[in-house]
Amino acid sequence: MDFQKLFLSAEGRIGRGEFWAGWCILFVINLVVHFVPGLGQLIALVLIYPWVCVYTKRLHDMGKSGWLQLIPIVVFLAAIIIGVIAGGTAAIMGAMSGHSDADAGMAALGGFGLFFILLCLALLVSLVFLLWVGVSPTQPGANRYGPEPGTTDPLPPPAAV
Repeated sequence: MDFQKLFLSAEGRIGRGEFWAGWCILFVINLVVHFVPGLGQLIALVLIYPWVCVYTKRLHDMGKSGWLQLIPIVVFLAAIIIGVIAGGTAAIMGAMSGHSDADAGMAALGGFGLFFILLCLALLVSLVFLLWVGVSPTQPGANRYGPEPGTTDPLPPPAAV
């Protein structure tokens, strides 16, 4: 396994085994660097590119565009934005309601409960996406992203219009 190609190039295709190996290596590195104050967060930012490369090549192996990996990211960002707006609105409305502090706190808690539910749904989407990418079979033969992993088949001829 060529680790430089695996982590630093978004070109080509990788099979399920290489994907899971790359995913596990990056996951462990991310866990470890979060224990390094300051520098760990910088390293985690740098590791975004290898994550993108690994996911892109696996999606290419399935005959899909690497841009599909934006789905869980967009869902997560939308969940945060909607959750913060809902939680903040509930907290403000509870504070302005003129009711007791306990009622205002319950209103805020309800809004932040929605935030928690949305984050859980975003996590579920990310997990389902990971499993879909990780267990889907290889597209047989060469595709527009390269030959099937483990073969040296040339690219198919371009389709006639």
